[in-house]
Amino acid sequence: MDVVAACKAFVAVSGYGSFTDGAAVARIPQSVASRRIAALEKHFGARLFNRSSRSVTLTPFGREMLQSARRLVELAEAMEHDAERATLRPFRLAVPAICVPRLLARLVTDARRHDLNLDLYPAGPGECAELARTLEVRAALVAVPPDGGAWSVPLGLAGHADPGDASAIYVETLRASRADRDARRRRIWIQSEDDVPHVRDRVTRLRDAVGLQPAQVVVAASLVAATAEVLGSTDLLLCSRSQADELGLHWRAIGELELVRGYDVAAGLRDDAQRIRSLPPALIGRCLGMSDEEMPSGGA
Repeated sequence: MDVVAACKAFVAVSGYGSFTDGAAVARIPQSVASRRIAALEKHFGARLFNRSSRSVTLTPFGREMLQSARRLVELAEAMEHDAERATLRPFRLAVPAICVPRLLARLVTDARRHDLNLDLYPAGPGECAELARTLEVRAALVAVPPDGGAWSVPLGLAGHADPGDASAIYVETLRASRADRDARRRRIWIQSEDDVPHVRDRVTRLRDAVGLQPAQVVVAASLVAATAEVLGSTDLLLCSRSQADELGLHWRAIGELELVRGYDVAAGLRDDAQRIRSLPPALIGRCLGMSDEEMPSGGA
């Protein structure tokens, strides 16, 4: 027996002195109200109402039980209200600043369907980790080496000019020949999101291995500044395929190595981290720049 539902019917019927009117207020059929009250009477072993063809009145036992039934109904309603407020309370999540606003808006909308009201805070990789550490956010999507992350975003090089095919680009081809040594050397621009050891250091090691000049790999002050340089020259931007599409650039994989952005969830409380991990992986993966083919298991 659902004691709370039975008590709601009991309180409603007692307040109106009628099974018909009480059931209407409780928004249940009269037959349901009658069954619930009968079950409550059977449970307590005593009648709650004196019934006649014209009226319904409380028995002495019913009068004694009414106050307790009201308290139980009020407590249940308060609990439902608290649960609704807890569900709607904003959950502040730090996300990479490179995430596209359109996809972040979709993440917020989809998360609500999973009873999570996200309040997103875009930040750089270092700041995301610090915000999670200092509990200024409840959780953060932090940059990690790809083998330790829940999401992996392949990186490549994107330029303004259409290469005519989708073949990989080799960094060694950026090395200037002796005949062109006075010409402007093409550069690779690294945005702040990739200014982390597991990405930046691999690019600089490749630069040195193929004989590029140190100045040919540059960490940009901002994505806007880097994109402006690429749009106005033959320089290349290190980025994901989806980011290149958003910027109107032509993306190709790197021939000499595979570069990947890795992301995972960091939170001060295990339950907060689990709330983010419990979302379908694709909701976050798309914001981070993953294609459907690159999604982790269960990401469809």
